[in-house]
Amino acid sequence: MAANDRAAAPGKSGGSSGADGLMRASLSAVAPGTAMRDGLERVLRGNTGGLVVLGFDKTVEAMSTGGFVLDVEFTATRLRELCKLDGGIVVSSDLSKILRAGVQFVPDATIPTEETGTRHRTADRISKQVGFPVVSVSQSMRLIALYVDGQRRVLEDSAAILSRANQALATLERYKLRLDEVAGTLSALEIEDLVTVRDVSAVAQRLEMVRRIATEIAEYVVELGTDGRLLALQLDELIAGVEPERELVVRDYVPEPTAKRSRTVDEALYELDALTHAELLELPTVARALGYTGSPEALDSAVSPRGFRLLAKVPRLPGAIIDRLVEHFGGLQKLLAASVDDLQTVDGVGEARARSVREGLSRLAESSILERYV
Repeated sequence: MAANDRAAAPGKSGGSSGADGLMRASLSAVAPGTAMRDGLERVLRGNTGGLVVLGFDKTVEAMSTGGFVLDVEFTATRLRELCKLDGGIVVSSDLSKILRAGVQFVPDATIPTEETGTRHRTADRISKQVGFPVVSVSQSMRLIALYVDGQRRVLEDSAAILSRANQALATLERYKLRLDEVAGTLSALEIEDLVTVRDVSAVAQRLEMVRRIATEIAEYVVELGTDGRLLALQLDELIAGVEPERELVVRDYVPEPTAKRSRTVDEALYELDALTHAELLELPTVARALGYTGSPEALDSAVSPRGFRLLAKVPRLPGAIIDRLVEHFGGLQKLLAASVDDLQTVDGVGEARARSVREGLSRLAESSILERYV
């Protein structure tokens, strides 16, 4: 099977995050455009059904009885023909070889499963016992189901997935537009030194919302395979810079550690990621995730940025220089007030770079004020 006919081969899972990663890899391996998906759809159209284990080791071998040892190159037509046999199929982890056919699988019967049909119960138990993905093609229900370490995902038609993906993309466009508005407002408030915790929380909230919608669309892109190429291009364009912006906002505003509370940038990002959808709608909860108290009074309290976010908008300014500038001046207002000579006192900032920083910050200040009041 040609390399471009296969996505990254699935392996075994390891923990919850490993299971999620295995599910994504498995969905990619059976996505439209792959030889495996072509073979599974041929089986479905042929009205025969099938059970395919995507991996082989001693555990799989031990639960396999009967059938034939093949070790032949995988093709969609071979999968279709071999599924006519009364038994399951085993393919290699990289999906390049068909290793067994006509096999009767005998997984551990004590493994709990909520599936009802014989083929689906077997597929669920095999995936839990051996850790490899298992695909079940139902002859009576006319569906293809993927089992990965206790998770079940029905492989839908591309048109149905694309319809939901386009709806999510339209939602993402609206949220991204609103994000651009609140981020522009924050920039103007930073220049005027009028930022409150409420303003920061609103931007952090929108960034997290956009990020979550983008993650959902990315899952659709994986499921769509070759049919999701245009969707992937649109997604990349819409979310360009969102992840760095999220980190920069947190770096700018995470509170300085005190005796009562301290929160690192990584901890704040983790707390934001851990918020439920309902919690994310509440600004006080978002403020608490950032490290603030989250009370109504605290939301209206003034805060000042360190300057990471605006300095990142200055062209051709390395991250190491940004860190030194922020460490030296301690805040955005002092950076805005610094002269070219003042900037040159920072290690690694010569006259040319100092002028670039000075002019860049001045242009950002002018454009932010104009966008806010014009």
